[in-house]
Amino acid sequence: MKFYQLSKENGKNITQFKSNFIMSRIINTEAPASIGCMYLEENGVIGYHQAAVPQLLLILEGKGYVRSEQEQYFQVQPGDAVFWEKGEWHETKTDNGLTGIVIESEQLNPAAFMPLK
Repeated sequence: MKFYQLSKENGKNITQFKSNFIMSRIINTEAPASIGCMYLEENGVIGYHQAAVPQLLLILEGKGYVRSEQEQYFQVQPGDAVFWEKGEWHETKTDNGLTGIVIESEQLNPAAFMPLK
C-alpha cells in the first residue's frame, strides 16, 4: 500500500481557451480502466479482499481507515490517494461516512503524477 497526495500545489495553471484554473493530474492509462464513485455511509466498510487489478482510491469527502495485509489501520481524509498493487489484500472502513473515486486498471502508475505522502 502506498499513499499519494492530491493537491492544488502540485497542479498546473491552465490558461488555454481563456481558462483560469489549476489541474492536478492523477493518472494516465493505456490499458482499459474502470472508474467509479464509492459512497460509504456511517460504519461503512469495503471488506478485506484481494485487489483483482491495481487500484487507486481517491478520498474526496469524509474520513476513514485503510489497511493492507498488516492489521494496522491508517487514517485517510480528503486529498489522500491510496494505491494497492494487484493481489494485495486490503480493507477500507469509516465511522462517519466517506466518498471516494476508485480507479482500477492493469497499468496504473500514480507516481508519474502525484507525490508520495
